[in-house]
This record gives sequence, structure tokens and C-alpha cells, in this order.
Amino acid sequence: MKLVKSTAATVTLTAALVAGALTAATPALAAATYGGECGSGYGVVNSAAIGTKGTVFLTYSSATGKNCVVAKRNSVGSAVLIEAGLAVHPVGNHWTAYEGDNFTSYAGPIYLSAADKCVDWMGRISGTEGGKRGTNCG
Repeated sequence: MKLVKSTAATVTLTAALVAGALTAATPALAAATYGGECGSGYGVVNSAAIGTKGTVFLTYSSATGKNCVVAKRNSVGSAVLIEAGLAVHPVGNHWTAYEGDNFTSYAGPIYLSAADKCVDWMGRISGTEGGKRGTNCG
């Protein structure tokens, strides 16, 4: 009876170790991080997920009174359509500042003078959009 219990415990332990190794071998997809794409003096003041594909960052420079937007993929890959848009709220039919093309990593930076105004901003990757409307007023 002891041999059966010992063998069962060994099989259970081996299965747990294999499952743990498989879980550890599959890293979670890391979210995009802001890397200073807007230049010196710009700091992140807001961000939004672009589904599971990336993140759109809104930055601001108090020295220039300008906002900047960058839409970044979670991981660099083959070129896909990436778009970034920025406008004084409400956006209307067209983004005041816009960039969209096939990129491997990010769209932008795009800039807009918006001191003392609310802004609408977005990022879109392969049709999935993220962003916010009427934020960061002031």
C-alpha cells in the first residue's frame, strides 16, 4: 500500500512541476510603455488601452502649452495600420492633428496647442480604438 501511495504522490508532483514549467514558459503580453517619443519636456498626463493591442499616451509640456499623442503597440512586429488623433474638445468630424499609416511600433508623435482647453485624443491599431474625450482641461 505504501508503494502505491508513494507512486501516486510522485506522479502528482511530476504533473504539478510540468504544469508550473509550462505556465512559466508562457510570459504575459506586456503593455506598451511611454518612451519619450514626444521629446524632452513632455510628461504623460493620461493614457488608455487600445484593446489588447497597445496603449495611447497623452503627454503635455507646460513650457510650450502643447499636448502630444503617441499610439504604441504592445510589441513590435510587421507593419500594421496604427493611427493617432488629437483635437480640442469636441473633435467634430476630423482630428486637428492626425497620423495614420502602416507602422511596426507606433504612430505619432502629433502635437496640438491646447493650453486651458479640454482635448479629445485617440489611438487605433488595426481597427481597435482607445482614447478619451473632453479630458485634461487646463
